[in-house]
Amino acid sequence: MVQLVKIGNSQGIRIPKPLIEQAHLEGKELKLQMINDGLSITSEKETRKGWEQAIEQTIAAQGRETLDEEWLNFPLDSDEDPE
Repeated sequence: MVQLVKIGNSQGIRIPKPLIEQAHLEGKELKLQMINDGLSITSEKETRKGWEQAIEQTIAAQGRETLDEEWLNFPLDSDEDPE
């Protein structure tokens, strides 16, 4: 059970350490969201953080792929859709 505690002019809650560890909230910025008659507390997700750097490293490690001009310029037999 958690109770509200006065913190300056605001109120807050103390989350027990086992819950913080279980929810992986340690040291993270939290997002609060109203859900029905309750409150959801989740860590703020940093979507795609580091993806650009990882992609650049992969490209650098494997070398840049060159375009296959033969296939790009290959003439079509017909512009019609196949039946």
